[in-house]
Amino acid sequence: MTAHEIILRPVITEKSMAGIANKAYTFQVAPNATKVDIKRAVEELFGVKVRKVNTLHVRGHLRRQGRSQGFTPAWKKAVVSLTEESKTIEFFEGML
Repeated sequence: MTAHEIILRPVITEKSMAGIANKAYTFQVAPNATKVDIKRAVEELFGVKVRKVNTLHVRGHLRRQGRSQGFTPAWKKAVVSLTEESKTIEFFEGML
């Protein structure tokens, strides 16, 4: 898989924005991607040095519209921490 297939999109929430001060960035990743795959993809796409990768599976939430109901899709999230000497990711800097 290529780096663009592994890193699907950034996750922009209040909690993920608070992690930017500690050089921790949150991404939605491919469900079958491993921590090693995610580390290589972030280093290739953004030119940074990754210290560690934490992953978790986000369950789909129950949503109702009138009398019909269903679940939102489940997805995989990765929190990527960069080394202290690494540069920051410019994409997130405009969000602060």
